[in-house]
Amino acid sequence: MADAFEKLAWDDLRVVRAIAETQGLPAAAAKLGVNHSTVFRRLRQIEEQLGIVLFERHRTGYVPTAAGEEIVALAARLDEEITAVTRRLAGRGNSPAGELRVTTSDSLLVHLLTPLFARFRQACPDMCLDVVLTNQALNLSKRDADVAIRATEHPPENLVGRRLAKIAWALYGRATDFPIPLEGEADLHGRAWVSLGDDLATVHAVRRVRAQVAPERIVYKVNTVLGAAEAVQAGIGIGYLPCFIGDTMPALVRLAPSDPALADDLWLLTHPDLRHAPRVRAFSDFLAREIGRSRRLIEGVSAG
Repeated sequence: MADAFEKLAWDDLRVVRAIAETQGLPAAAAKLGVNHSTVFRRLRQIEEQLGIVLFERHRTGYVPTAAGEEIVALAARLDEEITAVTRRLAGRGNSPAGELRVTTSDSLLVHLLTPLFARFRQACPDMCLDVVLTNQALNLSKRDADVAIRATEHPPENLVGRRLAKIAWALYGRATDFPIPLEGEADLHGRAWVSLGDDLATVHAVRRVRAQVAPERIVYKVNTVLGAAEAVQAGIGIGYLPCFIGDTMPALVRLAPSDPALADDLWLLTHPDLRHAPRVRAFSDFLAREIGRSRRLIEGVSAG
């Protein structure tokens, strides 16, 4: 038995863990990037080699046995160790070169970051940026990304970084629908409203709309800020938007001053093991300088 376990390879552990996490061979095969028959054959070989059944086959899927759970736990521990070592080694490079995986949201990328990324590539031509768009926080400890650029008031405690700016929000409407200057704001709550979706309920602007606007007046919800901006521009309704988006869309007009209570912090975050890596440091320093040049727009002081 001991000899059997000594022959167990890391790829074997990955197969067992993938099956346990997906509870099925097709999904495990997709996760591992191989075909279904390969996973079936590998699992059979591993169980024969160990002389132990690792999974019970149910109609609902593959369920680990007690032995299988131990193998899965071992795979998870090894994965964490391997990731930690590679993360530390990645922070020991001598020059800002190689690939940097950056995660951010679509609204930040489209309306703010893409030109900055282009200038960074000109300044550091040996760097390659791999940009991952998601509104969900990726796991930087597992190197799902090297750097995260996020709008948040509470960055994760296990990450380090710097606050780049304060993102201002204001109420916007389609310019052709409103006289400027407005005679007053009292009638705005009777208008049709655009809001971010329920999965972004922690955003200050979403809470404000829920608290102050009658539910029947919220006629359009969308789970991206870009989608909300397009909806306001199309005249579907009025809505809160970051000023760095609303102020750069000619078809929109501010209906009220930016409200400090709706603001978010813009953070650049990384894992402590990577903070001194030349490529991370070069990227962070460059972005901080460039964001500083756009601070008035981001903080909502470039318009009334």
